[in-house]
Amino acid sequence: MTDTLFSVAGKVALVTGGTSGIGAMIARGLVRRGARTYIASRNLARSEAAAAELAEHGTCIGLAADLGSADGPAMLAAQIAEREQRLDILVNNAGAAAGGPIESATVDEWDMVMDVNLRAAFFLTKEVLPLLKAATSPESPARIINLGSIGGLHVPNWEAHSYGASKAALHHLTRSLCKRLGRDGITVNAIAPGPFPSRLTDTATDAVRKSVQTYIPLGRPGEPEDVEGLVVFLASRAGAYVNGATIPLDGGYIAAL
Repeated sequence: MTDTLFSVAGKVALVTGGTSGIGAMIARGLVRRGARTYIASRNLARSEAAAAELAEHGTCIGLAADLGSADGPAMLAAQIAEREQRLDILVNNAGAAAGGPIESATVDEWDMVMDVNLRAAFFLTKEVLPLLKAATSPESPARIINLGSIGGLHVPNWEAHSYGASKAALHHLTRSLCKRLGRDGITVNAIAPGPFPSRLTDTATDAVRKSVQTYIPLGRPGEPEDVEGLVVFLASRAGAYVNGATIPLDGGYIAAL
């Protein structure tokens, strides 16, 4: 008998911001393990190109929506509903960042970060809720996985006020949705990554490498297999009873503060 404890084969997944960085790592892991995976970004050509590469390992479809706009979540949800009758896994990964001293902060910058990192995750969840409910069963709940950050668990040595606040709020939203959606057979968890190579995080410079070796007990940045493994765990039968958790994925950084 095949052991299906960590299997996501046959599931339907949506990964926002799935064309690069951690989102692409997550999408690759789900595609390679047999999940029918949709990835979304603001640019359709970029989504389709990334999906074509991932489709060499399984089934991947590229979609486009601007989740920072008011109608973006509904537009993306409609595209999924046109193609699928259920959604087993929603990964709210699309993110935006802004940093700099408080003196130079702007309202537009603040709103952009909050809209993408927090508002989009909530309203996309709302819009795809019927599809998530359709995927639930007593043996296998539907899964929502929100991508937070260790920046929402502590205050770094640089100023990133809107980013940290948005991720801390996303961690709390995870708990709030867990309490409400658990009764519908849907688990909601968050991952709080440390440094991973992405368009938002440079892990290649000498300064960053030295910082990683100094402050992270494992002495290295995250790798694709690290986030793939955690997402597959949360999305499979193995993680079916994990609900409302924010899991640091940081090599021990937060624990060692």
